[in-house]
Amino acid sequence: MQLAYFEVRHFKVDFPSPAMRGRSDIISHFQTGDSGADSISNQLLAFRSQCRPFGAFFLNGHMSASSSNHSSSSRPAPAVTRTSPRKLWPMDSQLKDIQPGSGVVIHLEKAWGSVRRCGLRTFRRGYVARMAACRKGDFNPCPHEVLDPRDLKFYRNQGGWYWDLHDDPFAWRDRLPFARVGLAELFLMCGSTKAATLGFAWWANHSTGALKVIAILVAVASAVSCGLIAWFFRNPRRISPPDPGLVVSPADGKIVDIEDIPFDDDIGGPAKKIGIFLSIFNVHINRAPIAGRVIGLRYRPGKCLNALRPESARENEQLAMLLEENQAPFRGMLVRQITGALARRIVCWSKPGDELARGEQFGMIKLGSRTELVLPAEDGLEIRVRLGDKVTAGNSVLATYATRIHE
Repeated sequence: MQLAYFEVRHFKVDFPSPAMRGRSDIISHFQTGDSGADSISNQLLAFRSQCRPFGAFFLNGHMSASSSNHSSSSRPAPAVTRTSPRKLWPMDSQLKDIQPGSGVVIHLEKAWGSVRRCGLRTFRRGYVARMAACRKGDFNPCPHEVLDPRDLKFYRNQGGWYWDLHDDPFAWRDRLPFARVGLAELFLMCGSTKAATLGFAWWANHSTGALKVIAILVAVASAVSCGLIAWFFRNPRRISPPDPGLVVSPADGKIVDIEDIPFDDDIGGPAKKIGIFLSIFNVHINRAPIAGRVIGLRYRPGKCLNALRPESARENEQLAMLLEENQAPFRGMLVRQITGALARRIVCWSKPGDELARGEQFGMIKLGSRTELVLPAEDGLEIRVRLGDKVTAGNSVLATYATRIHE
């Protein structure tokens, strides 16, 4: 199929000939003034929507008819050059706390918090007064009274009150070798399996014959389960590589998907998607792939299919975070936390406007899942991983940008 082309600043747009030729009403949507990349990007989206009746679609940033012999490799992908940062998204109204999928343990923790606050008000009034004196911020983000930093645990993504690290008597919990947001699960699950181990060990010591063998086997199984649970919630220290242009993995696991995306609305052009499967043996803490600012979060309820299945990325519960570089060309990258058959609890404590360092923790997914990274496909991008590779969050380099794109 022959294609006709025209160029608008940083965008190259092509459409099938002759069906689309002469459509001056559509072409007139593109203005070549100095309105900036954001305006042109919006015009491209409008152009795409008007072209749908003609069976056209975006292919690697170009408006193109479906054609098997028209390949993205025939010419380089266009780059969307931004001269200013994106505007922050409003907070997703579904994100009332850091764990939008709720769960039994979070309800137990909130109930315990009510009891704890009652005890503090009654028996530790001096402590409550000291905490109130050093508290900062301009509003209470919680649906309950806030007496100390523990009360903000589930509402860190809502802004408002906070304590500086030197005023927080519980900051040491962040230095534990286990994920702080999983300490309650760790306590309850390891506590119950340890109790089961001790109970069946006592039974085995006072039994004979087949009952003794059964008790020993169950005690061993409980001990192994306790160890696996503790291993799952581990929080190893990671040091990210400092070199510029690197994109590190947002999750531990195995690369199961590397896909070209013709056009991604959040990225504003063609993109690459890298899918990472996390087994129950992987660290489940998510880390920022680049240093940048959180532009926004988007939560979508869904199913809990096996995270190895490709359709899980479309149908499962997920939370997407758009992160943008702090300097030109202000590349945006999307990190998706996706639940699995066992992992049904997404946790994300970041909020729009937060500044994250490369490799900094921003959330976790509990008990097996999938994480996806969507990054701009542009000249100079080199994917450094292959299907089946094992990666570690904050350490493994998934991609590099050889050159920075300037206006």
